[in-house]
Amino acid sequence: MANSSSPHAAPQMTSAHQAEILENPLRTYLLGIIISICGNVLISISLNIQKYAHVRQSQRGSKPYYTSRMWWCGVVLMGIGELGNFAAYGFAPASLIAPLGCVSVIASAVISVVFLKETVRASDIVGGSLAITGTYLLVTFAPHTSTHITAHLVQYYAISWHFLLYLFIEVVVFCILLYLYKRRNAKHIVIVMLLVALLASLTVISVKAVSGMITESIKGQLQLIYPIFYVMLVVMVASCAFQIKFLNQAMKMFDATEVVPINFVFFTASAIVAGIVFYQEFEGLALLNIFMFLFGPKQAKDKATRSQFYRNGQNPREKAHRQSAA
Repeated sequence: MANSSSPHAAPQMTSAHQAEILENPLRTYLLGIIISICGNVLISISLNIQKYAHVRQSQRGSKPYYTSRMWWCGVVLMGIGELGNFAAYGFAPASLIAPLGCVSVIASAVISVVFLKETVRASDIVGGSLAITGTYLLVTFAPHTSTHITAHLVQYYAISWHFLLYLFIEVVVFCILLYLYKRRNAKHIVIVMLLVALLASLTVISVKAVSGMITESIKGQLQLIYPIFYVMLVVMVASCAFQIKFLNQAMKMFDATEVVPINFVFFTASAIVAGIVFYQEFEGLALLNIFMFLFGPKQAKDKATRSQFYRNGQNPREKAHRQSAA
């Protein structure tokens, strides 16, 4: 990057980045989708295993839930699923991988009905159908470019004017929200979840950068020797830690039936914006593709999460789970 300041090196750097961005290996793109779907299915299985462990422990009323082997199996499966999501960011656009989280909502609904014997409502069927339709639109109309995430490319994106402007606006908004939350004691759920969403956009950017550079290193192009890798690693860990902090505070103040769907919607929106601004994933995409892509996650998020969490909130098993967790 030291040579990029010279007038002759700048055009070469730009053309090299454009060549990487315009590359379109369909196999890599589909691999990212498959890994993400499998990871989200594992997450939904793990959530239902943990839920069943909570219900069984509350019925027996003996040992705490964290002493159950079944509960720990669910935790391990969730870790594997999240690891799959992490790996998927290295193969497919961030604006696609994040909305594919709706797969876990659909799978969780099916598993809870089949294995936990929960009731099926008409809203569940409608919401699931719309979620499947939205997922299809996502995969069909999402950006089909698969960029090789290298250290030089990440550094090139990080100093682009549109990302610096986006980062400045995000920092200002975050400081205002934090001031209202801490100093003005504004404990509204939207304020807390917006704080989480702003942190989530940095998480998505850093996770894709770290995952992509690790993927390129495994392929033989070592990227771990560049400082930008460790900068992104620190950003990823810090943003994840503060997300967990604000999410826990939200869970203490509000019901899970409010926090989880709102967090899912805000996280998906922030991930799409982060992918558009930082990785320029919509560059060169047709207007129809952009419209249909944005229409897809709207169906998947609004209907699937609302029907799933409404049902969980009314189910007596979920009430027993919440009481045992408390």
